[in-house]
Amino acid sequence: MSEAGGCRGCGSLVPQRTPWSLVAATTALCLVSATSVWTAGADPMSREEKQKLGNQVLEMFDHAYGNYMEHAYPADELMPLTCRGRVRGQEPSRGDVDDALGKFSLTLIDSLDTLVVLNKTKEFEDAVRKVLRDVNLDNDVVVSVFETNIRVLGGLLGGHSLAIMLKEKGEHMQWYNDELLQMAKQLGYKLLPAFNTTSGLPYPRINLKFGMRKPEARTGTETDTCTACAGTLILEFAALSRFTGATVFEEYARKALDFLWEKRQRSSNLVGVTINIHTGDWVRKDSGVGAGIDSYYEYLLKAYVLLGDDSFLERFNTHYDAIMRYISQPPLLLDVHIHKPMLNARTWMDALLAFFPGLQVLKGDIRPAIETHEMLYQVIKKHNFLPEAFTTDFRVHWAQHPLRPEFAESTYFLYKATGDPYYLEVGKTLIENLNKYARVPCGFAAMKDVRTGSHEDRMDSFFLAEMFKYLYLLFADKEDIIFDIEDYIFTTEAHLLPLWLSTTNQNTSKKNTTSEYTELDDSNFDWTCPNTQILFPNDPLYAQSIREPLKNVVDKSCPRGIIRVEESFRSGAKPPLRARDFMATNPEHLEILKKMGVSLIHLKDGRVQLVQHAIQAASSIDAEDGLRFMQEMIELSSQQQKEQQLPPRAVQIVSHPFFGRVVLTAGPAQFGLDLSKHKETRGFVASSKPYNGCSELTNPEAVMGKIALIQRGQCMFAEKARNIQNAGAIGGIVIDDNEGSSSDTAPLFQMAGDGKDTDDIKIPMLFLFSKEGSIILDAIRDYEEVEVLLSDKAKDRDSEIENEDQPSSENDSQNQSAEQITSSSQEVDSVDQESSEESSLNTHSESLSPADTDSAASISPSEQTSNPTENLGTTNLDGECTDLDNQLQEQSETEEDSNPNVSWGKKVQPIDSILADWNEDIEAFEMMEKDEL
Repeated sequence: MSEAGGCRGCGSLVPQRTPWSLVAATTALCLVSATSVWTAGADPMSREEKQKLGNQVLEMFDHAYGNYMEHAYPADELMPLTCRGRVRGQEPSRGDVDDALGKFSLTLIDSLDTLVVLNKTKEFEDAVRKVLRDVNLDNDVVVSVFETNIRVLGGLLGGHSLAIMLKEKGEHMQWYNDELLQMAKQLGYKLLPAFNTTSGLPYPRINLKFGMRKPEARTGTETDTCTACAGTLILEFAALSRFTGATVFEEYARKALDFLWEKRQRSSNLVGVTINIHTGDWVRKDSGVGAGIDSYYEYLLKAYVLLGDDSFLERFNTHYDAIMRYISQPPLLLDVHIHKPMLNARTWMDALLAFFPGLQVLKGDIRPAIETHEMLYQVIKKHNFLPEAFTTDFRVHWAQHPLRPEFAESTYFLYKATGDPYYLEVGKTLIENLNKYARVPCGFAAMKDVRTGSHEDRMDSFFLAEMFKYLYLLFADKEDIIFDIEDYIFTTEAHLLPLWLSTTNQNTSKKNTTSEYTELDDSNFDWTCPNTQILFPNDPLYAQSIREPLKNVVDKSCPRGIIRVEESFRSGAKPPLRARDFMATNPEHLEILKKMGVSLIHLKDGRVQLVQHAIQAASSIDAEDGLRFMQEMIELSSQQQKEQQLPPRAVQIVSHPFFGRVVLTAGPAQFGLDLSKHKETRGFVASSKPYNGCSELTNPEAVMGKIALIQRGQCMFAEKARNIQNAGAIGGIVIDDNEGSSSDTAPLFQMAGDGKDTDDIKIPMLFLFSKEGSIILDAIRDYEEVEVLLSDKAKDRDSEIENEDQPSSENDSQNQSAEQITSSSQEVDSVDQESSEESSLNTHSESLSPADTDSAASISPSEQTSNPTENLGTTNLDGECTDLDNQLQEQSETEEDSNPNVSWGKKVQPIDSILADWNEDIEAFEMMEKDEL
């Protein structure tokens, strides 16, 4: 134990001769001692309440897993809104997201070790038998090497690890004879051809049946892969080698990691997001801890924990030092450029970085872990879930939320490290939000838009593999788990691998001896578990003192640039020029631009072009100010375009048996009642006659005081609205006449007027595609009286709605027409495609040079004098953010989605060229679904 540095555990340089079981035990002891410090000074949650919440997690898992087995198995995933399985090729393609599906009962395999953690040993034994009986790994389908490794190979190995544990206990799995391990080995060999590159980095995809490059394989031509895709293999591949004795798997995974390490940017010690698998050139040179890179860092530290190889820890420490030096801007984690790490590469963060506080806990760096976790929690409290991406001032950037478990993971590890009951309350909030907003009769549905509360017909396998595992462990006491969880390490998919693998089937020739490591200050790595006598010195309120300043960081946030202005005022220096204040005719402004390395060029068409050469700035601080100024220019232009935009609306079925659990995302209208400024409209629905609504209604008594359903086509939308309004309708829903159309596969649009004055239309009008509209029509057929809510955001689905309708048990509501329930959301597209193209940002991609990075933006004279930033908060000299006007806050919230694929019929003057430093980021902006989000 002394060789491990007392309580330094897995963050110190433990000699390889140290038995890893002692190191693991050290880790466990450190976590326990941290817990004892906290419970002494906090108000702990009672044992009864923890048990109640743990039982609630078990019931939630049963609801998700049971519906998958009933409605989806043997398909890969459950579609919880339509109560059927998602089979590759039988549903509309979702692009790269579908590469996780291989027709191998993905959700079942991904859930195996979760069943054991939740003490469902009988269900586990049944599940293993189903896997052995039904799963085929020889399908003619192209799959992601990364996803197949972490979900399927990891799931099989996690299942095997716990199967042999149960067998040793002598109560269950006595018939088991390593069958899951043999399947894992078969799959491992199927993945090996992907590593047939000169670099050793694997191809991103492989055909399970035909391998690579063959014509029938339909893959093998790719040139790029993400860093996480190539660097998240070592745990599963090494475990497979240690379990089976076949060293080839560990060798291939190590070679890929070695290559990534060699290709790091040597001056910053950072890695990019995307790399060429043949040349090793960085394709995307931005670097962060979120999508595309995240689990690469995770696996360096955990490979040291599992395998005991010092080189992995040395690499992790080198990267971690760079992360904390450049990327960490507490409580934020912002991407930077690997060649110019002092310059931010974007002004938003993605949801996958929520894992990082948990990794920092394993590292032993608790303070920044608490800070970032608290910031993320404040975002969740505002939106109920963590959006896929959000800006530095905490506006929604991408509104989806596919029920990701990373925040729950970090919550669990922070509770283990601190014992602070605050994190139990955080977990309780997660449970409540899942049940309140994501639970549907056939499982749990991903959120299509956290602002409107609309659903997506999707329940990813990782939801069962990770979310319920971490939530259950958060509330479980040691006696609630049938094995010692401290004897295992979690993979990135939360699969469990035993720590005793560190001393099994070792190959001593593996360590990389060609790499050079940066000399680091050892004080940064003194403890990892951590040493609580130093970290929490007689202060049981340590974590609370860190969290307290961040309580209002989301609701009362100043943009970071404003904070910089305040600091400049206090120091007596002149504040940097803000983009919203810039005047191209002001000589003083031009002088400031020159100091920041920004030059101004007058174009022939009357516009001015701004170009930044960071190396021409007077200082590095001025260069940073210049980049911020250029970034603000882009954001202001984007905000100008959004001024004409309308966000998607929500149609929520609130009558029995739905009670608000079904939310359909609808397209807005450019006329009629604006639901964002007025109270929602609630009423029963009725079909108009004629159904197209193009003439005076023949059934005005049927639609009087109700929301009229009309079919699209044969006349203008405004004409339909006038006809139903004249008949006494209080609102209208236009249903697409293109049978089978769905917002899953087609862009939603806003309904335009008829070119005339539409001020006479006073009722709200919304548009639904055929698939979504049929849900309402089917509900009318089955229940006759159907009441809906038209709003800009879904109302809370709780007892408030249910009490307003006739009572019905939850079980009854779950059994009624489950297969009919669906909803979806798409960003609103333009009415006029031509004008959409004209108003979109024009971008192009260039490689960044380490020696010279240019930035450019163009603005028109009219843009110089306009003030498109009225929604921004203002700052006084005391450095406090003034509260925004409520109406402007609401407008800002409706304009949060900054997806560049959203464009509108209103023509506005765009920026013709943008910062070269940001070209790769803008390209990633359009290709986000191809990342690991």
